[in-house]
Amino acid sequence: MALTLVLCACPRTASAQTPAAQTAQAPGDDPEPPKVELLPRAAFHLSAEHLSDDDVMFVWDTNFGGDLDVIDYRSGRATFVANYQAILGDEFRHFDPNQGNYILAGSASIRTTEVEIAGVFYHQSRHLADRANRIAIAWNMMGVRLQKAVTTGRAHVDARVDVRGAVAKAFVDYEWEIETAVRSDVQIRPAVGVLFAGTLRRLGVDDTQNRGDQTGFRGEVGVRFDGRAGAMEFFLAAERRIDPFPLEFGTAKWVAIGFRLLSR
Repeated sequence: MALTLVLCACPRTASAQTPAAQTAQAPGDDPEPPKVELLPRAAFHLSAEHLSDDDVMFVWDTNFGGDLDVIDYRSGRATFVANYQAILGDEFRHFDPNQGNYILAGSASIRTTEVEIAGVFYHQSRHLADRANRIAIAWNMMGVRLQKAVTTGRAHVDARVDVRGAVAKAFVDYEWEIETAVRSDVQIRPAVGVLFAGTLRRLGVDDTQNRGDQTGFRGEVGVRFDGRAGAMEFFLAAERRIDPFPLEFGTAKWVAIGFRLLSR
């Protein structure tokens, strides 16, 4: 709730510039932005982090994915998100994949004077890698997102709140989810910056597993190096993860050190 109030209190930021070439304008005239723009933005990431966990199933956490604004209609946008996560241990070999998880999500938003409000569809499925698994482990959720981006001085802040409810599920006991995330990037030199990020996740469950609602979190601090075509980040993170292994219910805590490659 506090983060939602912060989102609403943040000043409005300027609209993103369009990449299309602008025609010549008379002095003092503002170019008219296009009413509808196809594929105005794409962002991709690849990351790997080493986990400080004694369990042989949790040594590396890797992610590859991206998000794409399919269409921007000025009053809002339609976005598609995809991510693949592979967890590696060292049970059978030094780099031993034991699970692969997929996220697919879509959203359509409306921009207001203060925040961007989106309807979201979220799907995640979890699979055992290099191991037999005949059980479907997946869930679909629908909900609402509030998000805001603010730039002030050398700092850029992105914040969002997601509220989702389960519409279909297999194996898991998830009923609803509230997820908040904040990230701040502070430029300290022309191509160097520091980052601070945090997420908090509250997961509501049914009574099939004899447990209460679950809480997970992640905090991250790091440094960012910007190049012409992309950026590289090195970070240190602390995390409490809900249900880290697909076939087991519970939580795990660890510290991680890793890197991330980002498109511009």
